[in-house]
Amino acid sequence: MEGAAPPADGLVRPDLIGLPVYKMTGSGNDFVMLDARVSSPADWTPRDMQAVCARGTGIGADGIVFVGPGSHAGAARMIYYNADGSHAAMCGNAALCTTTLAAHLAIGPADGIELETDAGTYQSRSLDGSRAELHLAPVDAPAGVPSLALATGERQAALSRVGVPHLIVLVDDVDQVALMDRGRALRFEPALAPEGANVNFISADVNGTWRMRTYERGIEGETLACGTGAVGAGCAIQEWGLGRLPINIQSRSGRILGVRATKSKTGRYEDVWLAGEGRMVFRGVIT
Repeated sequence: MEGAAPPADGLVRPDLIGLPVYKMTGSGNDFVMLDARVSSPADWTPRDMQAVCARGTGIGADGIVFVGPGSHAGAARMIYYNADGSHAAMCGNAALCTTTLAAHLAIGPADGIELETDAGTYQSRSLDGSRAELHLAPVDAPAGVPSLALATGERQAALSRVGVPHLIVLVDDVDQVALMDRGRALRFEPALAPEGANVNFISADVNGTWRMRTYERGIEGETLACGTGAVGAGCAIQEWGLGRLPINIQSRSGRILGVRATKSKTGRYEDVWLAGEGRMVFRGVIT
C-alpha cells in the first residue's frame, strides 16, 4: 500500500481539539503518544492521524501510539499506527517509548512491565526515564531471498521478521545509498509480496561501527531509527559471520540501539533484547 498524502489543511476534527498528547522520541524515531484511557483508536480516523503526524502542518511524527492498561495489573497495552494511518502490529522504538510513558502514567511499574501489542506480549522496563529495554520473542535466523537481485554496492540481503518483516541489506556505505529510490523499489519488491517489508541498509565503518538507514513502509520514506530493524540487522550480521551479538547499531540520528541475543541449537535467536532511547520531548494539547 502506498502512503497517503497528509491532508492539505493539517486539521483534525473539532472533537479531538484539547486532547492531551505526549511527543516522544526513540533514537530519532518520533511519535505522538496518547493515553488510551482518554482517547482510543476508535476516536480517530486515518485522516486525523495523517493530519497530526504531518510535519510542518501538524505535530509531526512517524506514527501515533495509544498507551493504556493491559489485561491485568502491571500490564500495558500498545496500539500503533503509522503516519499514513495504517495499523502496524509492532514497532520497537514505539515499544521503548511506551514503556517510559506507561511508567510515567503509573500504568505499569518501571522495573518490569508486561507489554501487550498486536504482535505478542513482551517484557519491558524503563531504565532511567529516558531509556528502556524490551525483551522480544525468539527470532528466526534471517533467510535469503533467492529471487532478489542485488544492485551495485549491495553485498548480501536477508529477510528477518521481528514482529514485522525487515529486509536487511548489507552495503558498502549507507551514506551512498539512494535511499528513497532503492528503498522504495525493495519495499515493493515482488519477491516480498504481498505485505512487503521495511528495508534496512547496513554498513560497517573502518572502526567497526555498524550504521543503519531505514526505508519504512507505512511512512514511505526514511526514518531516523528502527528498533526491530536493528534486531534483524544484528541477527543478520552474526548469520553472515561479520560479527557476534551483542551488537550496537548506530541509527541515522547518531544514537545507538543495543541488540543482544543468543543463538540456540535450533538456529533461532533467543533471549532477544533491544535497548535504546524512549524519551519524552514535550507534553501539550492538540489545538
